[in-house]
Amino acid sequence: MSHNPARRLLISAVICASVAGLPVAFAGAFNLPNRRTDLSEADVKRVADIVRPTQDFSKAEQYEAMQAGAATSIDSVTEDSFSHISANIPFEEEQNFRLGNALFRKLWVSAPSSTQASDGLGPLFNARSCMSCHLNDGRGKPPEGGPSATSMFLRLARAAKAPEEEKALTDADIVTFPDPVYGYQLQDLAVPGLAAEGKLTVAYSEEIAQLADGETVRLRKPVYTVKDLAYGPLDPATTISARVAPPMIGLGLIQAIPEADILAHADPDDLDHDGISGKAAIVRDHRTGEISLGRFGWKAQNATVRDQSADAFSNDIGISTPDRPDAHGDCTATETKCLVMPDGVQKRLGNEEAPGPVLDLVTFYSENLAVPARRKASFTDTLRGKQLFYDSGCISCHVPKFVTRRDIAEKAQSFQLIWPYSDFLLHDMGDGLADGQQVGLANGREWRTPPLWGIGLTRIVSGRSFFLHDGRARNLTEAILWHGGEAKKARNAFSSLSKDDREALITFLESL
Repeated sequence: MSHNPARRLLISAVICASVAGLPVAFAGAFNLPNRRTDLSEADVKRVADIVRPTQDFSKAEQYEAMQAGAATSIDSVTEDSFSHISANIPFEEEQNFRLGNALFRKLWVSAPSSTQASDGLGPLFNARSCMSCHLNDGRGKPPEGGPSATSMFLRLARAAKAPEEEKALTDADIVTFPDPVYGYQLQDLAVPGLAAEGKLTVAYSEEIAQLADGETVRLRKPVYTVKDLAYGPLDPATTISARVAPPMIGLGLIQAIPEADILAHADPDDLDHDGISGKAAIVRDHRTGEISLGRFGWKAQNATVRDQSADAFSNDIGISTPDRPDAHGDCTATETKCLVMPDGVQKRLGNEEAPGPVLDLVTFYSENLAVPARRKASFTDTLRGKQLFYDSGCISCHVPKFVTRRDIAEKAQSFQLIWPYSDFLLHDMGDGLADGQQVGLANGREWRTPPLWGIGLTRIVSGRSFFLHDGRARNLTEAILWHGGEAKKARNAFSSLSKDDREALITFLESL
């Protein structure tokens, strides 16, 4: 990908005719913006100059350490580093953040219960609270031989079987087709009196990655299966894909990045012949039904933080919200006993188990978790690693910086220079990371580029360091070496570095 702003504007113009490689006429129907409407022409030029990737690695860039702009947390580094409120949030909104935090940590119970404001769990579920998956608001982990896979789950889906199903995917009317018995997600827990759907099992084999200087790295390759299926076999067409919970920081700022600025990095037909062909995820807002740019979830299947939150309430905890009003969550028509279990709807509180104010507060909390400040951004080894990261081509997908919209309602996220190191597009990551599962426009080899901010604090916050969508990588070196497909060139560049240079690049990542 070219890092010339003029080139990006050219690509942005092309997006009008072909969003994510879709037919011209259909892309026009999406009516996604190809330019920013929140800025004057002078500010457009100013922003283009600011977000241009640097070529000077002799010192840290201005404001680089404050990687979430004025929202950056400068609190001391502890296990709570992902749990701080955005630094620039208005005082009068701090109470909503605290209330949202309490609801995020809340343990739901099965109905009927004496704690009527907390019942409605399940009937089938993967976790009793948001915090169960996002411990300390950080990333999840694979089971690692333990009794529970609480922060990892299996997505279930099959491919489209007919032209009308293909059209439903293309039109963004549906994201996936569920298993006819087990639905969209395997729930490994259930309320009393009901059998859980089954248990995720994972076994690892080892692959050896050979680096140019002769060093070898052991990579573990997972194989996922399901045992103890309670309601019969999975459909033969159903694919399973393991996912760990992603970290929660900076979500509101990601939401505030203008669609046009993300689309400007898309090059679905690789017109510049650099081997990178990021594709936009086109989805529908769960509440409005309007076409939007997907930017949340491992395959960018959700457009907003609220969408992501409502999805988690429904599929992970089995709690209904105004956006996902089914009180029985992911129970399917064939799971008849599940469908007649008591629900937790209290009419005096609303028509859902988590009424509007609950979803509003959890969404607000999720949107305003602060990104921690950089550490050692100006240190010599960090700067050398940064240059190696840039020179290796990593920023073709891990785009360093954006400026958020000026005209959004949440002023704490308005017009901030942020450094997420992601383009939020879908990329073919090769056979090694392929799950064979289509989600919306993302095929079985494509994943959204995850943001890297905060990645260096993973072990401190989560007590462990497992990376990638299924946590197979035990450190950042392994994570890089799993990159394939469009990222193969960058991975090979990393593999060809000397040991000292590889360590410098990792030092840079650990500073984020």
